[in-house]
Amino acid sequence: MKPKLFNYFFSGFAILFFALSLQTTAQETEKYKHLSSDLVTIFSKTLQEERKIYIHCPRPDSTNRNKKYPVLYLMDGESHFDMLCQYTEYLSRWDVDKMPEMIVVGITNTKRTRDLTPTESNLNYFGKPDTSRVSWMKPSGGNEKFLQFIKNELVPYIEHHYKTQPYKILAGHSFGGLSAINCMLTHPELFDAYIAVSPSFWWDNDYLLTLAKRKLPQIPLTNKTLFYSDASEGISDSSSFHTNLLKFDSLLTNSAPAKLNHLYKYYPTETHMTEPLLAYHDALRFIYKDWKKNDKGH
Repeated sequence: MKPKLFNYFFSGFAILFFALSLQTTAQETEKYKHLSSDLVTIFSKTLQEERKIYIHCPRPDSTNRNKKYPVLYLMDGESHFDMLCQYTEYLSRWDVDKMPEMIVVGITNTKRTRDLTPTESNLNYFGKPDTSRVSWMKPSGGNEKFLQFIKNELVPYIEHHYKTQPYKILAGHSFGGLSAINCMLTHPELFDAYIAVSPSFWWDNDYLLTLAKRKLPQIPLTNKTLFYSDASEGISDSSSFHTNLLKFDSLLTNSAPAKLNHLYKYYPTETHMTEPLLAYHDALRFIYKDWKKNDKGH
């Protein structure tokens, strides 16, 4: 091939390749743009610090620009936010249609033990005092302040800036699960549904189990929903983790209001860190087990 002819051929091929690349990029952008999320920073007067918040919204509905969505508030946002976004996107997709489209709000941590535990304690996983100077359990007991941050600062921010329905879900894993249960027991009006994946009932000598025994018969939980679960914790390490979940399930069965919708699931072949993959999916399916597309509210 002559050099001049080769140059024409190469130039034409390059232009075609470039055009195809642009088309592919445009298609990929269109395909994935609805999975993008906002990252906002809120200064909390309650916590006296800045908090980074991830916010995922469904793709805008061209037929209903004023469409509003239920909201899932997720603790440990840096760990599980992407997974919950994918679950809600998939389960609400037109050809799956098992739940409504949903806004997901991921709350990231600064001092996790401080924010997600209900009492100050130095008792570790096995109930032994941990008095070391660098103990991971310090500081602790700040869950009430954290819940006030959610109630008085985060929820109003989300409801002001996004198109929200009144229906709200609080979800968490481990200490986040403990925090979700504590919120249900102490501020049951804040959320309509609670997801507690492997809640750490061992905290402070089973403090929350004692609180649940006292609170459950008297707090208003009518038409609330609770999903709670655990995995192989307490089986391989001989702790009270699993037996505590069984005790809590028994308390709910015997003491909770009849109109509290609750489900306990046990994942014996999963670990503490693999369980959320199954549990969050199952929790959403349980909360929306009776959902129909034309339902109002959630």
